[in-house]
Amino acid sequence: MPGDAPVLVAGAGPVGLTAAHELARRGVAVRLVDQAAGPAESSRAIAVHARTLEICAQMGLLDRLLPRGRRVEHFSIHRLGRLLIRFDTNYDDTPTAYPFSLMVDQVITERVLRERLRELGVEVEWGVALEGFTQHTGEVSVTLRHAGGRVEEAVVPWLLGTDGAHSTVRRQLGLRLRGEAIRTWLNADVVLDAPLPADSNHLLHTGDGTLLLVPFPEDGKWRVVDTAGRAVAEDPELVRNRLAAKLSRALGRPVEVATPTWLSLFTVQQRMIERMRVGRCFVAGDAAHVHSPASGQGMNAGMHDAYNLAWKLAAVVTGQAEERLLDTYDEERLPVGATLLGSTRTATALVALRNVLAPVLLPAGLGLLGLAKPVKRRVERTMIRSFSGLALSYADSSLSLPAAAGTGVPPGGRAAAVLAGTGAGPARAALREELADPRWSLLCFGEGLGPVLDHVVRTHGHAVSVRAVPGPGPRSLPDPGGVLAAGFGLRGGGYALIRPDGYLAGKGPLTGAGQIEAVLAAVRLRAAAVPGGPDADH
Repeated sequence: MPGDAPVLVAGAGPVGLTAAHELARRGVAVRLVDQAAGPAESSRAIAVHARTLEICAQMGLLDRLLPRGRRVEHFSIHRLGRLLIRFDTNYDDTPTAYPFSLMVDQVITERVLRERLRELGVEVEWGVALEGFTQHTGEVSVTLRHAGGRVEEAVVPWLLGTDGAHSTVRRQLGLRLRGEAIRTWLNADVVLDAPLPADSNHLLHTGDGTLLLVPFPEDGKWRVVDTAGRAVAEDPELVRNRLAAKLSRALGRPVEVATPTWLSLFTVQQRMIERMRVGRCFVAGDAAHVHSPASGQGMNAGMHDAYNLAWKLAAVVTGQAEERLLDTYDEERLPVGATLLGSTRTATALVALRNVLAPVLLPAGLGLLGLAKPVKRRVERTMIRSFSGLALSYADSSLSLPAAAGTGVPPGGRAAAVLAGTGAGPARAALREELADPRWSLLCFGEGLGPVLDHVVRTHGHAVSVRAVPGPGPRSLPDPGGVLAAGFGLRGGGYALIRPDGYLAGKGPLTGAGQIEAVLAAVRLRAAAVPGGPDADH
């Protein structure tokens, strides 16, 4: 294999690109192959939700992605020319520095990831299909077929399947997607002249079904989801005429619709597998779970899978952690997949509005909801929790260490929640930079901790960024006003240990070097003497 890469990633969509990026960012050689002749030219996913934006910030991608997208902060429901209600965003329960969804073509998201990968020395190998593999002790033998027909036999220590809903990796591992196929819908990308604000998604009740409209970054262009899609091939002109008639009826005025630039008839499915790791092979994204597109979870959940796995696999490959760390991939991501099936099933029912009484009950119910402002705000909080990804917690993970009840971010929660609020400030800016470090972060609050910090740098500096909050010297992290101490609930001193994916692993009083050694061992990290440590000039 080129460069004797220890990891082969099969599938160069957003999930495979995320996994390869995070492995390469941690110094792990990776080979990324895809059977397609080249990058996709149409966008299946367009929504990047708040938690994914936090991940993109930690990966160093956000500055490239934000200018290319459109922020959406509302959800509007219409019927027969009337705007019934407009839901706003409410992130009170899930604070974030990015309280919106970014609508950006999947094509662009993938392009940004490929650009970053190229800077890290990784190129996608197009036209290379994974035909099969066999697991052995300590390695996986793979068969790759190149576009010209050449067959390559290779050996790799680890294999990651990010090869979509028809995954070769999943199929050969004997894993089955279990669940249900619900109904057939139609996706169409069109330009139309409807007077709809582009900072909102719009659900339109047409009388005999619903249309969901999601804005593209380009003015006037929308992704239209027709929940009354036909189970036959669709002619673009027939689709254009049908959508124009439905939109005109729902909005109460004539709507001109251009010929669709992309059409996709698909079966709405809710399926997942029971394992995401078998030996030295893993699956992520659509290879592991498929969802209704109603709440735009597919790409986001897949990128979260890859982000969760990549730092763990990198730590094992580089010898920083014990191999049993990889057991936590299944442990943490399978419950998330099950939760997503429930939330996307609810979103599908909302979008479809199949109940025959909906035309009667919907206007009255939403009218009352609009008058009851506190109730509406609670509904908005619930909606944000269900699709933003911010409510995800790994509190039940074996990597989340017990802590006394108190204030601040709990173990298993997102450290990025501390970054929310008005004003960046030096404390938040410093923590944002710290979360972009690919290592674990150990924040030590208090005074006189120099010997403890020096010890951890010597023994774990290869895997852990050690910071004094606040403190003198090159390892200081500023915290004027005690913003970080309050955010983690450590006003009286102590430590906060943050995982490489930005979730808090543990916090509590800091009693000495021996205690911290025990904490790091509990999260599967190995000690390795590194004279001076890579943190010396951090």
